[in-house]
Amino acid sequence: MEDIISNLKIIEEDNTVPRNVRSKIKSAILALEEPNGKEPKVKIDKALQELDDLSDDPNLPSYTRTQIWNVVSTLESIA
Repeated sequence: MEDIISNLKIIEEDNTVPRNVRSKIKSAILALEEPNGKEPKVKIDKALQELDDLSDDPNLPSYTRTQIWNVVSTLESIA
């Protein structure tokens, strides 16, 4: 999980990524970092919901889209 969060933080800190995308990435990070009271599957599902919307964004650079797909794939394999 730590690797996934660090990959998302790299995308979030990239200034070439549009602001709306960075805000969705931040929401996904916050979902994954929620306190331990929630089941990991619930955290992953919330993060996936945020990230799924991004794949269709036309303003998203192609390399960022690939990074997001990799994170989504990893999260789906965990869930």
